Amino acid sequence: MTTTQTPVEHLDVLIVGAGISGIGAGRYLTTELPQKSFAILEARGASGGTWDLFRYPGIRSDSDLSTFGYEFKPWRDRQSIADAPKILAYLRETATENGLDERIRYHHRVLAVAWSSEDARWTVDVERTDTGERLQLTAGWVFCAGGYYRYDEGFTPVFEGRDRFRGEIVHPQSWPEDLDLAGKRVVVVGSGATAVTIVPAVAGTAASVTMLQRTPTYVLPVPREDKVAALLRKWFGDERGYALTRRKNIAQQRAIWSFCQKHPKAARRVIRWVNTKQLPEGFDVDTHFNPPYDPWDQRLCAVPNGDLFRAIREGKADVVTDRIVTFDETGIRLASGRHLDADVIVTATGLNVQAFGGVAITVDGAPVTLSETVSYKGMMLSGVPNLAYAIGYTNSSWTLKVGLLCEHFVRLLRHMDERGLDTARPVLADPDMPTRPFLDFAAGYIQRAVGRLPRQGDRMPWLTSMDYHSDVKLLRADSVVDPELRLTRAADRVTAAAVPA
Repeated sequence: MTTTQTPVEHLDVLIVGAGISGIGAGRYLTTELPQKSFAILEARGASGGTWDLFRYPGIRSDSDLSTFGYEFKPWRDRQSIADAPKILAYLRETATENGLDERIRYHHRVLAVAWSSEDARWTVDVERTDTGERLQLTAGWVFCAGGYYRYDEGFTPVFEGRDRFRGEIVHPQSWPEDLDLAGKRVVVVGSGATAVTIVPAVAGTAASVTMLQRTPTYVLPVPREDKVAALLRKWFGDERGYALTRRKNIAQQRAIWSFCQKHPKAARRVIRWVNTKQLPEGFDVDTHFNPPYDPWDQRLCAVPNGDLFRAIREGKADVVTDRIVTFDETGIRLASGRHLDADVIVTATGLNVQAFGGVAITVDGAPVTLSETVSYKGMMLSGVPNLAYAIGYTNSSWTLKVGLLCEHFVRLLRHMDERGLDTARPVLADPDMPTRPFLDFAAGYIQRAVGRLPRQGDRMPWLTSMDYHSDVKLLRADSVVDPELRLTRAADRVTAAAVPA
């Protein structure tokens, strides 16, 4: 009896993740390299990534959509700091317009990728999350677009007495659809972007809302609508007006970040002055809105139209800066001796960083340890062929960098196709080059994971740039050819291997 084995599907490019990065990468492949076969594998049952996953009240962008949106697709809504449903609709519209809906395979989680230099391809192990079925496919390239955090659980520190609390404890990453906060006493533990979003969003419904923070965060009010952008669209039309707004906002973001880096004391004074103007007279600004670190050592939190400050002014929300001693049956006991009564505790305590979606990577049978690799141009890893990834900016809009990375990626693929090359492997010219953490960012969620992430070097192309204009030069203007990126073809490798030493 003979059996026939089903041929393993082969793709030119496999994109992992159908969020903002994966949809962007798919669009660039579709328009720039239409002959390439590719698919987008998405572990969940819906596209949109972060903007579909998170369902907590008030969820919105913390960057303006003129820079957070794609360069190739104008953002037409009046909201500049936009709510999640509008961002999700924008992403899905982008996918549909570019024929990506049929390319996305839902409930497909990538478990492992194994590179074979002999075959110049990846073997990819996939699990169907809806059925548990395992399958394999192969790909010439893998493009990791799954973001930087675990989708199945957020970060929650150990809280003494948690099991004693008789109310409900909720993490924003898994917000229950049926959670009713009407008339409830709510304590939101945290001070980052999620906390400052939830507090004003529920302040009008809950009986009381308290933002409990151990350490303050820099918070700035920003207009929800960009009046200059509206005028530019009116005068120049959607596409040209969007392009001009994008340039304006890139320059504005760079100026603010540069000012904070060069003049941290002055920046701190300016932010404190703005906060004081927004808060009630006599409010203890120095306790609750005066972080011990400098501006932009961690990301600034933007609050559209100052909604957090307005909730505090109107007496609908309160801020407490203290240390948690224990949860008890009715709330939280603090180091100061104060007790916060609560019916619902929201642990807005951050994310669990997970590089490359936790996918196991091997090259010619050897496991890849991410912390032993060095980032090449912020998009590939030393010693790892034909694997690209999308990581955006921490000090500006995420998508600004992702767009440049996608451009560079398709240019590299085109260059290789034109010359019959099949393998691109970043190789350090100096293996002893000094390295430092991949992300120079003091945020807790990064610091908890920094030892498990790739490293960066002390020079280009091994630096992970956080400057848009530098990346425009490196990723858009410069050649894809680089002395430390080895481009080869299978036929040459076979010939070289056959020649006696």
